[in-house]
Amino acid sequence: MRVTVDIPASPDEVWADIADLASHVEWMADAERIDFLSEQHSGVGTRMEVLTKVGPLSTTDVMEFTAWEPPHRMAIRHEGLVSGEGEFLLEPTEGGTRFVWTERLSFPWYAGGAVTALAARPVLAAIWRRNLKRLAARFSSP
Repeated sequence: MRVTVDIPASPDEVWADIADLASHVEWMADAERIDFLSEQHSGVGTRMEVLTKVGPLSTTDVMEFTAWEPPHRMAIRHEGLVSGEGEFLLEPTEGGTRFVWTERLSFPWYAGGAVTALAARPVLAAIWRRNLKRLAARFSSP
């Protein structure tokens, strides 16, 4: 899955905001709580548990950062009920930054496997598009 938004701020400004991982609960509607599992709270090797809620369903997603390239890219590996990889890319544009969010997720067979992944795709894409609009709003003038 891939969603994007244009943000009226430089990649450095957007990176400074998203590098504060604890603040992701402020703009990610599906992220209820973040608990760090590692001493470090940024960079490659940072591990955290994210209580994720979609409608009445919730799960604890364990994430480990596998890339940290300021101010352009951060990537994670998902462990738990849902596994896979995710990536945030910040691309400079004439008016600021294009934020690209890509996820490659798998569900286990006992949770419906590929059928659940297919059904979840439009729901998750809609949630992530809304999350990116909330992120972009953090940079809008009052």
